[in-house]
Amino acid sequence: MARPRKSMDGNTAASHVSYAYSDNAIIYPITPSSPMPELIDKWSANGRENVFGNQVTVTEMQSEAGASASVHGALQGGALTTTYTASQGLLLMIPNLYKMVGERLPGVVHVAARSISTSTINMYGDHQDVMACRQIGLGMLAEGSVQEIMDLAPVAHLSAIEARIPFMNFFDGFRTSHEIQKIEVWDYKDLADMLDMDAVEDFKNRSLNPERPVERGVFEKSGYFQRQEAQNIAYDKLPEIVEKYMNMVNEKIGTDYAPFTYYGDPEAEIVTVLMGSGTDTMEETVRVLNKTGKKYGVIKIHLYRPFSAKHFLSKLPKTVKTIVALDRTKERGSVAEPIYLDVQQVVAEAGLDIKVIGGRYGLGQKDTTPAMFKGV
Repeated sequence: MARPRKSMDGNTAASHVSYAYSDNAIIYPITPSSPMPELIDKWSANGRENVFGNQVTVTEMQSEAGASASVHGALQGGALTTTYTASQGLLLMIPNLYKMVGERLPGVVHVAARSISTSTINMYGDHQDVMACRQIGLGMLAEGSVQEIMDLAPVAHLSAIEARIPFMNFFDGFRTSHEIQKIEVWDYKDLADMLDMDAVEDFKNRSLNPERPVERGVFEKSGYFQRQEAQNIAYDKLPEIVEKYMNMVNEKIGTDYAPFTYYGDPEAEIVTVLMGSGTDTMEETVRVLNKTGKKYGVIKIHLYRPFSAKHFLSKLPKTVKTIVALDRTKERGSVAEPIYLDVQQVVAEAGLDIKVIGGRYGLGQKDTTPAMFKGV
C-alpha cells in the first residue's frame, strides 16, 4: 500500500495517529511532549475529524494529576481517551494509571520519554520516567524513529481497545520527539480498517450510565488478592494481541514489525538488546562491523511490557554466547537495571548457557556514538 510522504517530527506522528482513535484528549503540556497536545487542540479547533467522523474533545486541566484523573473519568464514561506527558508529569499520573489498569480501561498515554530531574534539572531524553511505571500493568510499546512512531502508535490504541488494558506508547524525548524525518503517513481510512468496532461497542456498553447502573470501586479486603491474580489471563494473551495488530500493519505497508525484531548475522555470537532511539545507531554499528567478518546482532524491543519470553527467544540466534542488555535509565540501589534483569530472567528460565552483561548509556541524552557501541 502506497502512503503519502511528509516531513514531520515524532510528536506530530504520534498526534496524527492518536487523533484518529480518540474521542477525548485530556491535556497538560510538559516538555518535550507539549507539541502533541498543542497539535490535537489545533486540529480539533479547525474541525478535523477522527475515524468516527467527529472532532476530538480537548480539555486542559490544572496539572498532570488532574489530567490523568479526567482520563480515568472519561474512560469510565465510555469515551476513548488519550493524554500526553513526560518526566515528572508522568509520575504525577501514576495513581490514576493504577486505577485504569485495575478497571481494564483502554486509555493511551503517549510519552516523550525524558530524564527525571534530581540533583540538577535535565529535560532531555532517556527512559527514567517510563521505567518508573513498568510495574503498573500498562502495556508498554517503544519506538526508535519517527517512522516507527507513525507505524506502531496504532498498535497501542488498537491493542488497548481489544485487550481492555491501557497502553503507554513512548519514544525518546527530543531525540525522536523533535527529530524531523520524511516519512510515510497513514490515511485515516486505513487506520479505521484496522479498528475492531465490536470491541469499541463493547467498551461503550460497559460505561457508567444511569440506565444500566453498576457498582464500582468498592472497598475490598479478602478478595483483593484473587482479583489481582485473575488478571494474569489477560496479560498472557496480550503479546499475541499486539502481534496480531503488528501483522495487520505489516500486511498494509510491507514492514516486518514484531514485539522484538532482530538485525544482524544469523549466526551471531554477541547480541545487544535495547530499545528507543539507540536501536538505529546500534543497527548501523552492527552492519559496519559485520562487514569486517564479525558475527554481531541486535534485538530491538518494541513490546516492553508484557515482556514476552516466547517472542524474545524466537528472535535469539541459537549461536549466541553473550548478550549485552543496555538500559537508558539508572535504578539506584538495584543490583542492575530493568532490561538486564528481564533478559537475565528469560535466559535463566530457558536454561540457556549464555552470559548476560548489563550496561547504562545515554542518561539525560548524553551523546552515544557508534564508536561507543563498537566498544560495547
